[in-house]
Amino acid sequence: MASKPRNNMPREERAKQFMPFAALKGLDEALAAKEKIIVPKKELSEEMLSELDEKMKQIEKGSLITVVYYDKEEYIKMTGIVSRIDPSAKVLQVVNRRIDFEDILAINFGKE
Repeated sequence: MASKPRNNMPREERAKQFMPFAALKGLDEALAAKEKIIVPKKELSEEMLSELDEKMKQIEKGSLITVVYYDKEEYIKMTGIVSRIDPSAKVLQVVNRRIDFEDILAINFGKE
């Protein structure tokens, strides 16, 4: 005698029992945000500003640079090709990222 299945639940419904369950929606995002270390923006000395100004004058469209800049309470280091530099608007664009001159901490030519 063949045994009958005890449960007539559709296969899709049975599969749902084994799917991951997020009891606290948004918990992962909240924890990731807490892991971020908030850093205050540094004030540059006159010497550092002068050095940065000299480097800015040497940058040309197409240059490969590594730039450290302040963005959303943290410093980011990025290497890429300069796609635009606009001294009047005080904006440097590396690849697709627009960076205000006032947010730049350091610039080096080439990869670092």
